[in-house]
Amino acid sequence: MPFDPHLPIRNQLRADRRAVGWWLLGVAFMIWVMVALGGATRLTGSGLSIMEWAPLSGALPPLSEAEWRRLYDLYRTIPQYELVNQGFGLEGFKQIFWLEWTHRLWGRLIGLAFLVPLVWFWLRGRIPAGLKPRLVLLFLLGGAQGAVGWFMVASGFEADRTAVSPYRLVVHLGLALLLYGVVLWTALGLFRPDRDAPPHPAGLRRLVHGTAGLLVLAMLAGGFTAGIHAGFAYNTFPLMEGRLVPEGYAQLSPFLRNFTANIAAVQFNHRLLASLAGIAALAAAAWGARALPAGFARNSLLALGGVVALQYGLGVATLLLVVPAWLGTLHQTVAVGVLTAALAALHALRRPRATARRLAP
Repeated sequence: MPFDPHLPIRNQLRADRRAVGWWLLGVAFMIWVMVALGGATRLTGSGLSIMEWAPLSGALPPLSEAEWRRLYDLYRTIPQYELVNQGFGLEGFKQIFWLEWTHRLWGRLIGLAFLVPLVWFWLRGRIPAGLKPRLVLLFLLGGAQGAVGWFMVASGFEADRTAVSPYRLVVHLGLALLLYGVVLWTALGLFRPDRDAPPHPAGLRRLVHGTAGLLVLAMLAGGFTAGIHAGFAYNTFPLMEGRLVPEGYAQLSPFLRNFTANIAAVQFNHRLLASLAGIAALAAAAWGARALPAGFARNSLLALGGVVALQYGLGVATLLLVVPAWLGTLHQTVAVGVLTAALAALHALRRPRATARRLAP
């Protein structure tokens, strides 16, 4: 076999792609944990316990009794304390404080886990060509997410509020899912740089794209469901107080306000979008199982159908049990798993750059 002088270079480039890919997968996992922690802080009412935004000094917890008392006195000035937690004492405050502090600390650790390896790979020249601008943008978006998080929390300090603004909550959640998705997509591209989707019906890719769109809409609708506590009403399934479409669906004016501020409409929309997404995901999985050969693409579609079915069951259980904190947190956590499977399926079915033969629709 003749010696290929370019082989060592190609091997090094492949090794660099895999090293950067594993790093990004680790960051994606940390973002997944962050989303789970965010769900726990929301469901336990812990998110408003820290009333100061101190990106650097806030990494340290209170180190003296006087500092604990100062933070507790600050918390006692907001409506959540007056209307929900009045009189629960310093020990009760510490319980909700630690969860929010852990949530913020984990965000700082994600920043370090991204920045330090980024600098190391950059200085050693191991970042694949064309990837540097995207990585810098991701770092900046991660920093912006911290500011958006504080912007959300600050809304909970306003008069007569015991929770954060649902609009700001959805922005914060949406940006977290966007960051997770771009990091994961970039990692998948490093591990699977070739567009080598197996021959498949032309409509299958369109179905998966449509499914992914429905899933994202269902997640954002879930953010509004959480933001206005709509899950604590209409705790029956599949009907809502004996009706398919609940009474009072369009009671707010202008009509578009019902999509974000009307408990009946917000919960119905979340149910509807989740049901449509579930049907589409199961159809895509069944079609993929029949039309695709064994491999990454087929497995991704089967995983998509399975995790969406699991998430749907968790959503129904969360509703029927009136949103226990542990189950609501699990429901939000598995939502990231749904996004993971959808992105993997989309990546596996990317349109090849070169013209390739396709099966008939």
